[in-house]
Amino acid sequence: MMKKNPIALVEHAVRGMLPKSRLGRAIFKNMHVYAGNTHPHEAQNPKKIELNHIK
Repeated sequence: MMKKNPIALVEHAVRGMLPKSRLGRAIFKNMHVYAGNTHPHEAQNPKKIELNHIK
């Protein structure tokens, strides 16, 4: 199954761990699986906030 469709393998494993309810289906819709190293999303760039210097 890994050679034929690796995305389906991961989705099947994750779906088995989620609750079998409306909430589980909603959570699964938010998951995106991509084969390979590339994906269309960009990394987050967090900014450091100095709490001692905020007035």
